Amino acid sequence: MRKQQLTIERELRSKSANIIWPFLSTPAGLSKWVADSVETNGDSYIFTWGEVWKHHEIRTASLITYMKNDVIRFAWNDDTDENAYWELKIVRSDITGDYILIITDFAEEDDLDTIYDLWEKNLERLHHSTGL
Repeated sequence: MRKQQLTIERELRSKSANIIWPFLSTPAGLSKWVADSVETNGDSYIFTWGEVWKHHEIRTASLITYMKNDVIRFAWNDDTDENAYWELKIVRSDITGDYILIITDFAEEDDLDTIYDLWEKNLERLHHSTGL
């Protein structure tokens, strides 16, 4: 079954892509809001949720697209839908001059609300840990 696309837009409190971009593209930045720990091995990103010595989940994503200060796209290595990916993109608002984060993800229709809630919680973590 083909997954449905989910898009979330959130205005960030920054007019500098150089401030925002490390939080979207580096293991240290992604660890502040997407997962508890993120490591890289070449073009593979290893995401860990939970404590390693307790119950935890580990997923690996391949880097598909990287355009500095613009877009980063990943595909989960265990995803059976080859058209699915998740993407973090920033664009500048013409009105405020602040950057807007556009998150694109894919999920089964029954899981869309859960994935939306997960990204909303991640965005709260981003705001609380960085002020963006």
